[in-house]
Amino acid sequence: MSTPHNSAEKGDIAKTVLMPGDPLRAEYIAQNFLQDVHMFNRVRNMFGYTGKYKGREISVMGSGMGMPSIGIYSYELFKMYDVENIIRIGSAGALADEIKLKDVVIAQGACTDSNYAAQYNLPGTFAPIADFGLLCAAKESAVKQGLNVRVGNVVSSDVFYSDDREVNDKWKKMGVMAVEMEAAALYMNAARLGKHALCAVTVSDHLYRDEHLSAKERQTGFDNMIKIMLEADFTQ
Repeated sequence: MSTPHNSAEKGDIAKTVLMPGDPLRAEYIAQNFLQDVHMFNRVRNMFGYTGKYKGREISVMGSGMGMPSIGIYSYELFKMYDVENIIRIGSAGALADEIKLKDVVIAQGACTDSNYAAQYNLPGTFAPIADFGLLCAAKESAVKQGLNVRVGNVVSSDVFYSDDREVNDKWKKMGVMAVEMEAAALYMNAARLGKHALCAVTVSDHLYRDEHLSAKERQTGFDNMIKIMLEADFTQ
């Protein structure tokens, strides 16, 4: 059964999907980390692949940029393709002073300036949070590999070029570690559909220092984050 955005058939996609924003990063992961790979989607050039990592079936698919985009793709994976776990592996801009380029941040919670939750007509403010089991498995995987990760709050923003010059200061003073553009919608979809989601991001630039990765490094320089998630036991 295909959708307007995904040409896969039932059974083509694994129960766990790694979801980078960039479809070329999905291709990179499939080519460099997975075996017995087959492509299940290229609609709109949003590449999706299923393969095996150390004998375990896993899929990887791009999400595009922003909450509307990941909202569509993750909803379809959860609802139409019976995916259980989606792990976003993306990039972020650092807010916290102690965070450096290429640090891996796991989003325990995702603040947001988005109106995405309005669709649920809730009588208050929803707090999008990671699945605790996935978070623990990812943290354990990092420890086993001797890799340091930081766990805390991120902010998922609808705006890349903000007209408010003080917006980052406001989030930083609340202890938010980094800013990205997708986690909150992913966490809300998982909550609504009774599924499991996690977001990990590699710091690609620091918003308070003149530090940033090149476009090529953003595409292929996130191997530690990828290995953490591939080695994690998300079946616990």
